[in-house]
Amino acid sequence: MGSGDWPVLVAGFFFGMSLIVAIGAQNLYVLRQGVLRQYVPLVVGICAVSDLALISLGVALDGAAIGGREWVLRTLRWAGALFVFGYAIMAARRACRSRYVPLGSSWCSTSVAAVAAAALAFTWLNPAAYLDTIVLVGTVANTTPGREWWFGGGAAIASVLWFVALGFGARFLAPLFAHARSWRALDGFTAVVMVGIGSRVLLG
Repeated sequence: MGSGDWPVLVAGFFFGMSLIVAIGAQNLYVLRQGVLRQYVPLVVGICAVSDLALISLGVALDGAAIGGREWVLRTLRWAGALFVFGYAIMAARRACRSRYVPLGSSWCSTSVAAVAAAALAFTWLNPAAYLDTIVLVGTVANTTPGREWWFGGGAAIASVLWFVALGFGARFLAPLFAHARSWRALDGFTAVVMVGIGSRVLLG
C-alpha cells in the first residue's frame, strides 16, 4: 500500500458510511433480527456480502455507465415497491397486536429460508441499494484512476462494520423491548417507514 492509497481508502470508508447509516428497510430488518437474536450471523452475512458484490460491480463497471441505464432500476422498482408494501402490512398487523414477543423464544421464530429470503429481498429488490453502491460508490471510485479499488474497499469496510455493529449490537436494546408497547412502537414505525419508502420508489 502506497502513501497515497490510505487517503483514498479512508475517503471511501467515510463516503460509504454516509450512505449506509440511514433509516431504511434493510437496516430496520437487520435491527429487528438483532433484537430478536434470530439468525443474526446469517442476516448480517447476507447483507454484507451483497453490498460487497454490488460495490465491486460498481467499481469494475464504472457506476456512471450503469447509472445511465434507467431500465435496470425501473425493472426493480415495481417488484421492490410491492415487497416493501407487503412488509409494511405485516409490520402494521404486528403493531396491532398487544402480545409481548419473548426474545429468543420459539414463538417468534421463522424458518431460516424465510429469513434469508427477506434479507436478500431487502437488498436486491431495493433500487436505493443499487444507487448507493453501484452508481454512487462506483462513480466516485472511478474518479481516482489507479486507486478506485482502494476507494471501493473503504466503502466495503464501512458496510461490513455497519451491519456487524447493527446486527450484533441490537441485543443491547433487549431491555427496551421487554414490553409489548415497545414492539408495537417499533413495528408501527417500521410500517410507516416502509410505506414511505415504497411510495418514494414508485414515484422516483
